Amino acid sequence: MRQQAFGLVTAALIFLSTTAAAQLPESVGSTPVPSLAPIVKKASPAVVNIATRGTVREQRPRNPLLEDPFFRRFFDAPDMAPRERRFQSAGSGVIVDAKNGYIITNAHVIENADEITVTLLDDRQIKAEIVGRDKPSDVAVLKVQAKNLVEMPLADSSAAEVGDFVLAIGNPFALNHTVTSGIISALGRSDNNPESYQDFIQTDAPINPGNSGGALVDLRGQLVGINTAIFSGSGGNIGIGFAIPSNMVKAVMSQLVQYGEVKRGMLGVQLANQFTPEIAESLGLGNARGALVSQVVEGGAAEKAGIKAGDVITSVNGRGVASSTELRNAIGLLCIGERIEIGLLREGKPRRLTAIISDRGSADGNGAAEIHPVFQGASLATADNNVGVLIQSVAEGSPAARSGLRPNDIILAVGRVRVTTIEQLRNAVKDVNAFAITIRRGNSTLVFPVG
Repeated sequence: MRQQAFGLVTAALIFLSTTAAAQLPESVGSTPVPSLAPIVKKASPAVVNIATRGTVREQRPRNPLLEDPFFRRFFDAPDMAPRERRFQSAGSGVIVDAKNGYIITNAHVIENADEITVTLLDDRQIKAEIVGRDKPSDVAVLKVQAKNLVEMPLADSSAAEVGDFVLAIGNPFALNHTVTSGIISALGRSDNNPESYQDFIQTDAPINPGNSGGALVDLRGQLVGINTAIFSGSGGNIGIGFAIPSNMVKAVMSQLVQYGEVKRGMLGVQLANQFTPEIAESLGLGNARGALVSQVVEGGAAEKAGIKAGDVITSVNGRGVASSTELRNAIGLLCIGERIEIGLLREGKPRRLTAIISDRGSADGNGAAEIHPVFQGASLATADNNVGVLIQSVAEGSPAARSGLRPNDIILAVGRVRVTTIEQLRNAVKDVNAFAITIRRGNSTLVFPVG
């Protein structure tokens, strides 16, 4: 269970906010004291407790002797197979569609759950079913059958600004509704995990066990984010919490409801890991805002649109892109087949191109995914002098990239089978789920498992 956090706001600062749709009380008795109670009363009925039960498989500690069948039989040692353990945990969720009974929570809150119970503010307990979950964004959608549900409207998280006041509502430590307050400390946070899609809102409000999946609410009583994690070396609150922006939640939810999964599209580019002011200056650019294209995947959407290596992508559909992470998030939440406008700089001059988002399979310039799913997103060719199979390019976020493959790697062998052509590679991995691969990377030879 991950945690979340929110810091206290002084009454004097709260009193300065005049934009809240819910008007703050002018006094308590004869003393003028502002209060967030009207906003809490408005938002709380949409926040629910989520209790889960399930089974996890625990791998026992490895011991070379106990793994030997003869040793186990001779000494009557216990079986080393993974054992199953029942668990129960608690988290939070937010009703965002009362008519259809849809509830948003974190994917990690319901991980391995085979029984999910939702408890409403009025103490009704309802069984929930999973509509879909998306681990890369940590968003899940549940559905309940109940009357008189109260939903929370979604804010436009792109309008959120550092310094905005926010409330966190959830069920920490399995308690009933708890509210904390704070401000938005930063926007666009990410831990640079290539497996995830992250564009976190950072807040200083304390986020504790059980708050995962709870609501980050603005002063209009609207959902600006789903609380998901804290940054902490000890597991305790240090004032750095993270929430998934409501715009990302909305985009993921629409696909989960429609397909049960997120079908992420692909632009078909490899982006530079670093784009510093010095690199920007060498390209004749005034700043390092944008995503620098280092390679274009053969046959992908980017190549068909006319994007070239060395281009700096600065916007998607008119919305600015400040980094490779922002571009990856923007493309990963678009629908396959969607037509988009790409703004970029080429040799310092602005250009606009139109691209049609492709699926991940179509990014293979030569059907690499048909050879084996692990190569999906890679473009392959026979290396010079038939020394192996050259990986010409690897699309960002593709299975090939997640397997650790990089452009200019040369595949030398699969297991103990030497391969010098694409056809030999195809035959070597035919009907094999997982295998060891030997590659040459620069002056080094590496062996690592894939699949």
